[in-house]
Amino acid sequence: MPKTTMSPVDDQSLEKELAGLKADYAKLRDEKVRAEQDLANLAAQLAELETKALADYGTADPDELARLLEAKRQENAALVAGYRDHIQAVRQELDAIDREFGD
Repeated sequence: MPKTTMSPVDDQSLEKELAGLKADYAKLRDEKVRAEQDLANLAAQLAELETKALADYGTADPDELARLLEAKRQENAALVAGYRDHIQAVRQELDAIDREFGD
């Protein structure tokens, strides 16, 4: 039988390293399981959101949704501008009435 050149101190060091490696492996395995669960949950959420987007907006394509959002923003800006103009016209008419029939 061949003689080994390792001492009991070397054996203890290897056992300690092996124990650390096993603990690291267990931790990594747990992290992998959690990551896989997170991935499954996120995939389910994405599918749900895509279904909702299709139902609400007719598309789930992010680029198309961005275009729709921009169009709605422009539409809202135009509506606000129109409302602002209307309010200004009402104020001007009230001011004219005040000047005409003023105190």
